[in-house]
Amino acid sequence: MSIDFEVDAKALAVGNDSLSTISELAKTALTLEKEIADLEDVVKERKESLRDLTENRIPEALNELGMSSSKMADGSSIEVKPFYSASIPADRKGEAYEWLRQHGYDDIIKNTVSVQFGRGEDEDAGRMIGVIRGNGWVPEQAEKIESQTLKAWVREMVEQGVEFPTELFGAYVGMKAKIKSI
Repeated sequence: MSIDFEVDAKALAVGNDSLSTISELAKTALTLEKEIADLEDVVKERKESLRDLTENRIPEALNELGMSSSKMADGSSIEVKPFYSASIPADRKGEAYEWLRQHGYDDIIKNTVSVQFGRGEDEDAGRMIGVIRGNGWVPEQAEKIESQTLKAWVREMVEQGVEFPTELFGAYVGMKAKIKSI
């Protein structure tokens, strides 16, 4: 379904100049939305090209020469270093946390406790908070692993040669070129 603001403005027969102005403004807004969407697509493509260059083509080319870095004639430099990424798939979070606990790595899991009460349960909530605080605890709960903590843990495991189920942690190790210009 397309919108024709000029036809709609004529059909209303109210303050034609004002409606024409609104119609032109709306057309401009739609044109800008389209241009922005097109530019976002271009940026996405450029980012993918850059990722391919820095994570595949440059590291592979240097590796073929038996090099991990290079200095260019203009003074800029290229250095290839390992990079690590990890993201536990949502449907495997419980399994990943259990693996960490069983293998003694559960210190990276943050565990927070909280209780929600519904309408009309204010007195129950107050009593619960009193009990929790009376024991010296601060009420709140959620289990999570910060993304940077998980990435650092993966790096540590890989560098120490410790085997772990990489697919369970969405772990990926690659090489990435860092280019420094002068």
